[in-house]
Amino acid sequence: MHLMYNLDSSGKRLYTLKKVLDGQVTKSAHPARFSPDDKWSRHRITLRKRFNLLMPRDSEFAAIIIFSER
Repeated sequence: MHLMYNLDSSGKRLYTLKKVLDGQVTKSAHPARFSPDDKWSRHRITLRKRFNLLMPRDSEFAAIIIFSER
C-alpha cells in the first residue's frame, strides 16, 4: 500500500490508500526516486533547453533567465 492523494474543490490534498477515489485516479504522494549517479540528467536538461521545455513558472523570472543565458 502506498499513500495516494487527490485534490478537492478548494485545491487541498485528500490523502487515501486507494488507487481510484470517486471515479478519479489518485496520484502518488511520494517523491520520485533520486539517484546521484544519474547518467542521463545532462542529456535530459540539454533536450529540455533545446526544445524550450525548461521554463520556470514565473514569467518575470523566465525573462531574467533568457537574458542571462545570452
